[in-house]
Amino acid sequence: MSYEHILVAVDLTEECDPVIKKAMALALAGGSKLSLVHIVEPMAMAFGGDVPMDLSQLQQQQFDQAKEKLEKLKLKYPDVKTGDSHLTYGQPRQEIHNLAKEYHVDLIVVGSHGRHGLSLLLGSTANDVLHGAPCDVLAVRLVKRAD
Repeated sequence: MSYEHILVAVDLTEECDPVIKKAMALALAGGSKLSLVHIVEPMAMAFGGDVPMDLSQLQQQQFDQAKEKLEKLKLKYPDVKTGDSHLTYGQPRQEIHNLAKEYHVDLIVVGSHGRHGLSLLLGSTANDVLHGAPCDVLAVRLVKRAD
């Protein structure tokens, strides 16, 4: 089975390299279009939505840093064409699902740390994206490096 459009969710750390490489291999083998997405979560979400201060300047700095990192990532992987990357604010699951629907994505690729146990799984982005996805989801297992 080959896919026409693959969307790779990246966290903009070096950990996303194996995820991108796996997605690129699938895209090259099937002649698929490949797109990247990074979601910047609103800072208020981390604090439960009730923050007694204005975080807009910090949020903008976070967004600008993410944009810079995404540009560097695109230079590192030139097979990901300009215009095929998305940077947005929001809740990762919802934004990834929306992009998948809007751009007719038929495979979402995410990284997974492969933690065990239901409580560890429930909080993971990979597991979150899987539920309710409008297409197939591939979780690429990330192996923690020994320092």
